[in-house]
Amino acid sequence: MTIKEFQDHIRTKYGARDQERGTPATFLWFVEEVGELASALGGKTGHENKEEEFADVLAWLCTLANINGVDLEKALHDKYFKNGGPVGHK
Repeated sequence: MTIKEFQDHIRTKYGARDQERGTPATFLWFVEEVGELASALGGKTGHENKEEEFADVLAWLCTLANINGVDLEKALHDKYFKNGGPVGHK
């Protein structure tokens, strides 16, 4: 599966509800999932729990991208592959 396919899947399955919720509330859900991932990474949870939290973060990131009209696959390509990608690091 590509990133675009996954983003499209999230849009098809949850798009109407996500649009209703809007960006501010969706961003809060995303941050909550990032917090759960942080807990999983810093705690003594198993690998399966870490996988679930990574998946949740990606799903909510796709949701935010969808309701803001961002094609994640294109954004990733343009930033990290086009013209040799970014120079330096943060």
